[in-house]
Amino acid sequence: MSSPFPSQWPAPKPVVHTGKFVVLTPTDLDGDMEELFAVGHATGQVRNLWEYLPTGPFADVSEMRAFFAKWQALADVVVFTVSCAESGRKIGMISLLRINPAHGVAELGMIWYAPSAQRTKANTEAVYLLLSHLFDELHYRRAEWKCDNANERSRAAALRLGFQYEGLFRQHMVRKGCNRDTAWFAMLDGEWPLRKANLERWLYGHEEVSLTQLNAVVA
Repeated sequence: MSSPFPSQWPAPKPVVHTGKFVVLTPTDLDGDMEELFAVGHATGQVRNLWEYLPTGPFADVSEMRAFFAKWQALADVVVFTVSCAESGRKIGMISLLRINPAHGVAELGMIWYAPSAQRTKANTEAVYLLLSHLFDELHYRRAEWKCDNANERSRAAALRLGFQYEGLFRQHMVRKGCNRDTAWFAMLDGEWPLRKANLERWLYGHEEVSLTQLNAVVA
C-alpha cells in the first residue's frame, strides 16, 4: 500500500519573507547584530524580555553574535531578523527550529521583539508568514510552539495565533539553572486553512475583530 506522504519534505531555506508590516530576512551576523543588540538591551526593563528565553540578555554585541553564530549553524535551525516593512528598522528575531523534514514538522521559537513592536501586528504577521511557508509552500504536516509554562504571555500568544494546547512536559529542561516545565502547542495542516483565514482577516481586514475569539481555542 502506497503512502500518501512523500519520502521527505523539503527543508525550509534561509530566504526572505515579505509581509505588509514586517520583512523576515535570514539573520546577517555582521550586519544585524549591533542594531538587534541595541533594541534588545536598551534599558534594564527591555533586558527583561530575555527572561524566558534559554539565553540572554547578553553582556555585549560580541557575546550576542557568538551565541547566534552557534544557533544559526545548527542543522535544524533557520534564523530570521524581523524588520519593520515601512522603516526598515530591526525590531526582533524569530527562528524555525527542530526542523524535521523526514516527518514534515517544524517549530517556531526563539522569538523576541523590541518593546516598540510588542502589541502591534509584527509578531502575528511574522508567524503568519512562516506558517504559510511551512503549510502552503512546503506542505508540512505540523507546526509546533513550545514555551516555559510560567510564560503566560507566550502561552496566550500561542492560543491567540491558533495553536492548540497539547500538554505539559514537567521538568522538560533546565533554563538558566532552573527547572523548566514546557507547555506544548501545535497546529496541523488540516487546521491551517481556517487559521490562515482568521489570521488574514485580523491582519488585513478592515473590521475590528479579536483573533483570540476567531480562533477560539480552549487549552
